[in-house]
Amino acid sequence: MKTFALTLIIAAAAMAADRPANRQFAQQARIRQGVQSGQLTAPEARSLQIRKNNLHQQIVRDRVDGGGLTLAERARIERQQDALSRAIARQKHDAQHR
Repeated sequence: MKTFALTLIIAAAAMAADRPANRQFAQQARIRQGVQSGQLTAPEARSLQIRKNNLHQQIVRDRVDGGGLTLAERARIERQQDALSRAIARQKHDAQHR
């Protein structure tokens, strides 16, 4: 039982450490889907992609600087990813079509 609980804790920690990467993949998929469906115009998609790429570069720098993400860095990244997610949703539902 202790081994199982320890395994769950380790798995949860590994998933939490990779949460920023998982969200980036999901956001990329949402942008791609928006372009394919016509919900995002080319300029909107380009702008969102630039924001996503800038955030990705920042995450990479943060991970390299200190050997990983601190709690403060993780919280800041979560807030920025939340803002990007809202921006994607707003752009996809703003009644503009390509």
